[in-house]
Amino acid sequence: MALYFQVLASGSKGNATLVCSERTRILVDAGLSAKELSRRLDRAPVRPHELDGIVLSHEHQDHVRGCGTLSRRCGCPVYLSGGTLDHLPSQVGTLPHRQIFQSGKGFAIGDLLIHPFAISHDAGEPAGFVIEHDGCRLGICTDLGIATELVKARLSGCHGLVLEANHDLQLLIDGPYPWELKQRIRGRHGHLSNADSFALLEILHHVDLRAVVLAHLSEVNNHPRLVIESIQGLQVEDRWRGVSFQVGRQQDVAQGVELSNGS
Repeated sequence: MALYFQVLASGSKGNATLVCSERTRILVDAGLSAKELSRRLDRAPVRPHELDGIVLSHEHQDHVRGCGTLSRRCGCPVYLSGGTLDHLPSQVGTLPHRQIFQSGKGFAIGDLLIHPFAISHDAGEPAGFVIEHDGCRLGICTDLGIATELVKARLSGCHGLVLEANHDLQLLIDGPYPWELKQRIRGRHGHLSNADSFALLEILHHVDLRAVVLAHLSEVNNHPRLVIESIQGLQVEDRWRGVSFQVGRQQDVAQGVELSNGS
């Protein structure tokens, strides 16, 4: 195993992604209850007590709900930015094993090298991540209003991607949300639309890209069918036929993906 990842949950009600090497195991975000995270890990190759760390992208409940309980129960540290720490909801409780990171400065958990980078979202100090091991690079970037030049630069050359495809713009405009919330979602500090996500994918494509999970779909303003149709539109082109695609789901654990250098 060079670099393994598995989306355990994805959506507005909770997000978590397992990332592993042979000897290091981390969660990126822990947005379900500790009990539910443990249940989903039972369907993955890692048990909760084997976790070496929990890395948080930002402080919204759907990314941090279970991190405090899981960290205290398993004794694993929580890695987060100072801005995320300052804005954590009180329900998280104390974090006796915490480590502060800064966007732009890489840090290691075991033999995984994590490169956090700043993203545009309405949170204290949100981050996306590139996780590197043995020449393999996995990019995880959800909850961003726009794909800045920094985002494009950091995600370039990744062998695997977990990328936001939050909403269909027309469904959002025609949907039931108040206008202010619609404006927030489609704004620079909101969420990436399907169209913007696939435009970013076109930029990020390279010959060694092997796996993409489209994530954080809105249950109200999107539908997996729309994302799958966009995937099928890409796959008519020869250059995309070597890339495996999945759509992250709220209720289901995605298939695990193993990346190896040069695979």
